[in-house]
Amino acid sequence: MLRRLLNALWRRLSSPRMLYGWRTADGTWLTHTRISSATHVEAPASLTIGDHVYIGPFNLIDASGGLTIGEGVQVTTHCALLTHSSHHALRRAGRAYWGAANPAGYVRAATAIDAYSFIGPHSVIAPGSRIGRGVLVRAFSYVDGEVPDFAVVAGQPAQVVGDTRQIDEAWLRAHPQARADYDAWVQRTGGA
Repeated sequence: MLRRLLNALWRRLSSPRMLYGWRTADGTWLTHTRISSATHVEAPASLTIGDHVYIGPFNLIDASGGLTIGEGVQVTTHCALLTHSSHHALRRAGRAYWGAANPAGYVRAATAIDAYSFIGPHSVIAPGSRIGRGVLVRAFSYVDGEVPDFAVVAGQPAQVVGDTRQIDEAWLRAHPQARADYDAWVQRTGGA
């Protein structure tokens, strides 16, 4: 009985949890941002993040090269948001990679995900990518480059396969009271 109780307590204490609130590098407290205790944020001082962001468990958030995550972005689980990559440099240089000042093929580039975008499970966002506003990245996608506002992308490499505004239209017809709020943010200009 005691063993079962201790095991249950251990599972409860060690399982991933959503942590509410995030303090930005400039000291601003984001009350509505939630990041799982099982997500790793590398170089948090280089992360620019909006409020109302959700980042679920088991993600790698690499901000070392500059990462911007806009208001209301959702990152599901098992995703990698990258701002650097050494896989080409390691393969090309082998052991000479270690200690090299600027190995051939090493990439460091700022990445941005604009407001109210959704990153599906098991997706990778490559260094230097820019994902527009209201984008839906489907599960298991590899995004490398520019994704236009309101695109639905899927695949490896990710390709545009739809428009989120078309998806939203049927729901908005059924819920006309939501139209004004939706139109207000969709028509707003600007990035993350």
